[in-house]
Amino acid sequence: MIERTGGAAAPEPAAFGPVTVRPGDLRYDSLQRGNNHRFVGRPEEIRVVGSTEQVVRAVADAVRSKWRVAPRSGGHCFENFTTDPAGGMLLDLSPMDAVGYDAERRAFAVQPGATLGHVCRTLFTGWGVTIPAGGCPEVGAGGHLAGGGYGPLSRLYGSVVDYLYGVEVVVADADGTARAVVATREPDDPHHDLWWAHTGGGGGNFGVVTRYWLRTPDAAGTDPSRLLPPAPRRRLDCQLVWAWDQQVTEQAFTTLLRNFGTWHERNSKPGSPYAPLFAVLQLMNRGAGSFMMQVWVDADLPGADGLVNDLVTAVTAGTGTTPADTRRTMPWLHPTTWPGTGQTGDAITRRFKNKAGYLRRSYTDSQLTTVYRHLTDPTASPTGLMMLAGYGGQVNAVAPEATAVAQRDAVMKVIFLTTWTEESDDAAQLAWIRDFYRDVYADTGGVPVPGEVSDGSYINYPDTDLADPEWNTSGVPWHTLYYKDNYPRLQQIKARWDPDNVFHHSLAIQPPA
Repeated sequence: MIERTGGAAAPEPAAFGPVTVRPGDLRYDSLQRGNNHRFVGRPEEIRVVGSTEQVVRAVADAVRSKWRVAPRSGGHCFENFTTDPAGGMLLDLSPMDAVGYDAERRAFAVQPGATLGHVCRTLFTGWGVTIPAGGCPEVGAGGHLAGGGYGPLSRLYGSVVDYLYGVEVVVADADGTARAVVATREPDDPHHDLWWAHTGGGGGNFGVVTRYWLRTPDAAGTDPSRLLPPAPRRRLDCQLVWAWDQQVTEQAFTTLLRNFGTWHERNSKPGSPYAPLFAVLQLMNRGAGSFMMQVWVDADLPGADGLVNDLVTAVTAGTGTTPADTRRTMPWLHPTTWPGTGQTGDAITRRFKNKAGYLRRSYTDSQLTTVYRHLTDPTASPTGLMMLAGYGGQVNAVAPEATAVAQRDAVMKVIFLTTWTEESDDAAQLAWIRDFYRDVYADTGGVPVPGEVSDGSYINYPDTDLADPEWNTSGVPWHTLYYKDNYPRLQQIKARWDPDNVFHHSLAIQPPA
């Protein structure tokens, strides 16, 4: 009990918002900008909201004005989906950041503006549980969950959407009415299709998410500490660093990449003893001087250090290299929520371009040679890199049609990234990463067409080039790369819940023709 003195207790503060900001307001330039400063939009209005009721009113106002609505939670979208709703409303959900337990639904409620670091900290502090969400703590939950997020615990626990019990969405009906709808994974829920669309269908397609509910499937009882996966107590981190100028020949480099892929091919089935390991091979350009591999695992798992040793031995075999090996064990919460991670580029002017793909197996020898050529190009930016991230494991225990995440037999994700600070460098930086990506996928029209090696791309790493015939010459449409056979179902859901296409962007799901 908290004892109060000095008179009556102060009243609880009112809910934040709504705040309306238009061009000319001193707040406008700051609030319209997202994480990627390449994109500077001019929305008609920025509406900052703090409750579901405020979102309903905002959507109703936008529909009345015939504006597109662009919801934004964390602002980390890689493209300009939220930064530039031309002639529309940017709906800032960042004040809606509550995380807590909902006893009525036996599930944890998360508002879209809550960052992943805040979500993990609250779940851990309150109940000792967690979700397999991403490793960038400043990313907002709103877009991350809707796009089928993943993170360091996904090989052990699955995709974050495998824990999505329900979602509250503000939708716009054909008659212009805005309303909040709750949809759950219960098979008899009349709104079940709206829930399914948010298990990987991507943000900004169907409405405005105002709340998620998370619970392990088939979890029984009312004890919150048993309704989501237990969080680790400690984390063992291993970092291997290779100096480019020390024995990293083309043969050593391509062997190392092939080994990394082969290990994931062999050790990514659900229930594998190596599923608790999460490894990222971060291949910086030669101009950076070095590249690295990071491995994370629950430090209290029996034989954890031995599992890491097995991976390190497999990856370095036949390379003739001896990387610097640094290991440390720390309490799990600190590296999971430390805000220094997850940022790209300079804090003042942050410009970047990402491209991505899923991998079912290691790249071919020709592709590995191409990777080496681009990362050792002396004219390339030293900030250019490619990352291979471990995937699969428990993610692959779910059928591709069970959620909107269709890539359920991939074993790795690949991310191509370059960052810079000056607008004058845009053309050169974009040319470098586009050429790199196109050349790696030269045999399939410049994009990761689903097949023996690749399995499309990840909607949370959106890349508008996939819809551009200049860069996608495969004949395979962008929506197949992202959603595969799940796209027609998403189109039907779009037609039902957003009949007037109020919510759209450059890679938006289109209603059926």
